[in-house]
Amino acid sequence: MTHAADQPGIVVIGEALVDVVNRRDLGGDVEEHVGGSPANVAMGLARLDHRVELVTCLGDDERGARVTEHLRQHGVELSEGSIRASSTSTAEATIAQDGSASYVFDIDWRPDLSSLTGSTGAHVHTGSLATVLGPGDEDVLTSLRVLAQTGTISYDPNIRPAVVGDPGELVARVEEVVALSTVVKASDEDLDLLYPGVPPEEVLRRWRDDLGCPVTVVTMGAKGVSWASRDGACGQAPTQAREVVDTVGAGDSFMAGLLSGLLDAGALGDVARTVTPGDDQLRSAVERGLATSGITVGHAGAYAPTRFELP
Repeated sequence: MTHAADQPGIVVIGEALVDVVNRRDLGGDVEEHVGGSPANVAMGLARLDHRVELVTCLGDDERGARVTEHLRQHGVELSEGSIRASSTSTAEATIAQDGSASYVFDIDWRPDLSSLTGSTGAHVHTGSLATVLGPGDEDVLTSLRVLAQTGTISYDPNIRPAVVGDPGELVARVEEVVALSTVVKASDEDLDLLYPGVPPEEVLRRWRDDLGCPVTVVTMGAKGVSWASRDGACGQAPTQAREVVDTVGAGDSFMAGLLSGLLDAGALGDVARTVTPGDDQLRSAVERGLATSGITVGHAGAYAPTRFELP
């Protein structure tokens, strides 16, 4: 097994923001947490002892300083040029009585991607708004096409209809990124929005067989996960959540755990040296993702566990 200290660095591209959480389940209290799906994945990976750089877009303001310090404390390096937005983005989340979250976004997405020129052979993760929200989405796609030639890419569509509009118009863009990726994780809610009425397993097969993505995974909340790989490995596993405080950051925590397991197996990074994970390796990575997300939902906000907390 490859240890984290010996692995290639990881670059995460995407939004870092402040979640303004309205807790209707706790009588209407308002809390603020650092969040953003890609930032959560970056922090999750760093907490699992991986070296991570985040390419994002923050404002030179109080919230931006809070996000920067929070990332630093969790071991994430912020790329040069990330302080460039008119103001730090926010996502207003409302937590219902059942613990589910709904969002309203105020996003400024125009990242400086010049730092990616030295990322040859790295693993790059992206998702959520980075590839679909202008004006920065086209630059991100251009960079991914170049990076995919020497490194590996992971992707979480994490569709946000309140920001990007009709999901039906996003299918072509999502599939373009899937075709560039080595690992794609989506939720069953994402797939329902993108492919109404199509069973998740059929979508995974399309992404694997028609678009060429080696590893595809769908998370299904309390029902667990399902996965398929190019080498024929496939399976399902139940959730490991024992108590649900809220679901904020659960999918991001699963993504971080999944990638951590694949990185430890030597399945991500330099395309000339990576190996497609076998059934046991993929199952082990999925189990790590379930373990990390199971811990996250037991905490308020996007909590990221360390390796010491994993079973």
